[in-house]
Amino acid sequence: QVQLVESGGGLVQPGGSLRLSCTASGIIFSGHSMAWYRQAPGKERELVATVSSGGTTTYSDSVKGRFTISRDNAKNTLNLQMNSLKPDDTAVYYCSARRGLLPPYWGQGTQVTVSS
Repeated sequence: QVQLVESGGGLVQPGGSLRLSCTASGIIFSGHSMAWYRQAPGKERELVATVSSGGTTTYSDSVKGRFTISRDNAKNTLNLQMNSLKPDDTAVYYCSARRGLLPPYWGQGTQVTVSS
């Protein structure tokens, strides 16, 4: 059974930092491309950042320079370091794993709220 479990969300003030983690089980983690998505209230889910199985990273323009995605294949863990957080970053953040053209797996999400 595949499980992706996110952690690390919470309430943070504007300008602050958070580190999200996603621990995977039931998949060959190193063979999957991994990604973080987010969904704010009333908005569609959007792609935040990706890291390929080979370690290549991409970022949405809205988070480039502030967020860093990384993976630890030895620990089956995906991370998202979020710095200089803004109220617009408030959303539920989801971890996703994908291999080739197969449907992706999703975690349950973790809430990030940026507010003073």
